[in-house]
Amino acid sequence: MIEVKSVDKPDERRDFPMGHLDVCDLEGLTFGVATFEPGWRWSESVKPIAGTDSCRVRHNGFVVKGRLCIRMDDGEEAEAGPGDVFVCDPGHDAWVVGDEQAVVFDFAGGAAEYARAAPQ
Repeated sequence: MIEVKSVDKPDERRDFPMGHLDVCDLEGLTFGVATFEPGWRWSESVKPIAGTDSCRVRHNGFVVKGRLCIRMDDGEEAEAGPGDVFVCDPGHDAWVVGDEQAVVFDFAGGAAEYARAAPQ
């Protein structure tokens, strides 16, 4: 089996305040390209959509450009920039650092749930 898709033609696009997520669904992988504008913060832009106190999605990410700060619910905090690979468990907030747009590739499959209403 082989499957190829272009991020320029995603299967789905999810818009939210100050950003969007392009999603490509492949066999065994949901791949996301997240674009966050300066000033974007999960707790302000996505929390109202997700309906949870913090992001409940696990991320395996690669920062293409810009910088993100991620703060876990327990207070642990890290910053990631271009060329950085990161793993982030559910239970966090995140925001763009500085005045440059941030673009992040997400390989965790969390893109399947990201920026969607939480199940009732």
